[in-house]
Amino acid sequence: MTYVDDRRAKRNVAVLVLAQAVLGAQMPMIFVIGGLAGGMLASNPCLATLPISFIVFGSMTTAPWLSPLMQRNGRQFGFFLGAFAGATGALVAAYGLYVGSFAILLAGSYLTGIYMSAQGFYRFAATDTASDTFRPKAVSYVMAGGLLSAVVGPQLNKLVQDAYVVPFLGSYLAVAGLNLFGMLLFFGLDLPKGSRKEPQRTSTVITRSRTELIRDPRIVVAIIVGMVSYSLMNLVMTSTPLAVVGCGFTTNNANDIVSAHVLAMFAPSFFTGHLIARFGVEKIMATGLVILGAAGIVGLSGVELTNFYLALILLGLGWNFGFIGATTMLAGAHRPEERGVVQGMNDMVVFGMVTVASLASGGLMNCSGGTAVEGWNAVNLAMIPFLVLAGGSLIWLVRQPRQTA
Repeated sequence: MTYVDDRRAKRNVAVLVLAQAVLGAQMPMIFVIGGLAGGMLASNPCLATLPISFIVFGSMTTAPWLSPLMQRNGRQFGFFLGAFAGATGALVAAYGLYVGSFAILLAGSYLTGIYMSAQGFYRFAATDTASDTFRPKAVSYVMAGGLLSAVVGPQLNKLVQDAYVVPFLGSYLAVAGLNLFGMLLFFGLDLPKGSRKEPQRTSTVITRSRTELIRDPRIVVAIIVGMVSYSLMNLVMTSTPLAVVGCGFTTNNANDIVSAHVLAMFAPSFFTGHLIARFGVEKIMATGLVILGAAGIVGLSGVELTNFYLALILLGLGWNFGFIGATTMLAGAHRPEERGVVQGMNDMVVFGMVTVASLASGGLMNCSGGTAVEGWNAVNLAMIPFLVLAGGSLIWLVRQPRQTA
């Protein structure tokens, strides 16, 4: 049996777990306050979630150039750039709140999207130095770093969201601090430095074109399931603070529900990789889609706090299985020299759909009925066609001839 030394990979995973915990804490904070802050400044309530949409739009438009940039200059360069953009975006958004400008708040949100895009590559960086055996576990462990962010983010938000006369100003200032502190962690990474040279075509290694890549069934299905898992999670989570407050509960209740949701997103990561290794990635992705469907059913069954908690916990679990499964499938479906193109293409498609979902979330929640209950029901019903799409694509994949899949 050949011994594979994964010590370098495990060191990188440890650093990335810490980065996920520290820097990642800003995301649950922003997702709680983004729609509420937007509702304060937007002239139209249908646009309340536009700050979150701009974050995701920023991530979508960043991925196509950030991935090749990291391919040339190394992951660390991209991670430093992302953290700097996150700090700058938080400060710009804070200024927008201070002067009461919705446009400036949106500009800061877009810069935060650059950070979000960089964070999305933590999971891929975990696989760069990992063996085939350790790869799914590496992805899972890095995602598990979100457990601490699930606790730190919302609890920190409770302390700072009302620290100033302007609501949520303290939250954005705290986010800037998290980025500046977390930036120091990347000095501990030991990743490939990247190459400024274009991959060379040889007689044994031929880089596939984008058209050829998109014809690969495993790449296509991985992108679709990743897109649907992330989009539905974002669709429901973005509207949750609006629904919770709209149904008569408090902002602190919304913080606690989002905290439970983010814990559910990352807690299974300790064993998701083992489940993938044992049962196969397709079965785990299918399980994730079923759990997402269950979240929608619970959301439609009532608007008590218990319903919100259970729906958001199931939403997190479904996202974990669906998205980590899709990431693992994608990581194993392309060659190292195709990494920049495939991962950039994946994140552009995934976050493009997430942008649409986050924008639709505010419209469905605030403008599809006369009450918060009607809006919340519309959000949950909107999950159905996307679950059908992802489930159908997965069934199509498993029915492909084995040599093709």
